[in-house]
Amino acid sequence: MNPTDLTLSRRATVDWRSYYEITKPKVVMLILFTALVGMLLATDGMVPLPILFAGMAGIGLAAASGAALNHLVEQRTDAVMQRTRRRPLPSGRLDALSALLFAVALGALSMVLLLVWVNPLTALLTLLSLIGYALIYTLFLKRSSPQSIVWGGLAGAAPPLLGWAAVSGDIHPHALLLVLIVFTWTPPHFWPLAIRRREDYARAGLPMLPVTHGVAYTKQQILLYSVALLAVTMLPYATHMTGLFYLLGALPLGLGFVWHALRLYRSEGDRYAMPMFRYSIVYLAALFTLLLTDHYLPY
Repeated sequence: MNPTDLTLSRRATVDWRSYYEITKPKVVMLILFTALVGMLLATDGMVPLPILFAGMAGIGLAAASGAALNHLVEQRTDAVMQRTRRRPLPSGRLDALSALLFAVALGALSMVLLLVWVNPLTALLTLLSLIGYALIYTLFLKRSSPQSIVWGGLAGAAPPLLGWAAVSGDIHPHALLLVLIVFTWTPPHFWPLAIRRREDYARAGLPMLPVTHGVAYTKQQILLYSVALLAVTMLPYATHMTGLFYLLGALPLGLGFVWHALRLYRSEGDRYAMPMFRYSIVYLAALFTLLLTDHYLPY
């Protein structure tokens, strides 16, 4: 291989990695997991394979499209933040036009898959979720309100509903309960990270809660939302959506969440912010695993 071919090969590798990075793959995986649980909870039997594969692909591509658009819109603020300045766009590894075309292509393919192989309702809900996250939240709410993560979290809470709608073709109250769980989980999941990165957000001019109202107030809000989350996660059992197995697992998980919030609230500074942030990710995955396991138990 001559030097020119070697350079082109390295550039292609870098480009592939850059495109992959702007899709936020770890976030997409969590989204797909909650969507899959929504699919499986919507039926007592097996999800038809065409709907399973097309639905997961369509929802995943839409989530990746939203993530890429998020990278595109936030490239200027990302450039001044320590945590994000090495992302593909602010670092120059990927140009804005390429990112835009990539995001549009992912979104268009998502809609085709959902419209042709799933159902129009799922396509519509997915499109609304994409618009809510990439445009309403990223373009407007994040730059104008310290409560942006609360209202913007509604778009991020949609995947279980999308999965449920893909199988059932309707909007079931139990699916909305799953949305409520993720919606309530989002602020106490994100705000510990915001506390840790508050100087970055202040430097970028983003009105995150720790920047506008201080760390102490943010810790108080995290604790209140954590208690609310514990109450909300008891609703699947109270509404007979789940059985005792779920309750026995969700209760200690929720108490653990409240304990992390209380420890953060009572501490000085941001020492316990990241441990709570990491626990919140494990918590959501474990909670949805409990929902799924309970669904298949022979009560």
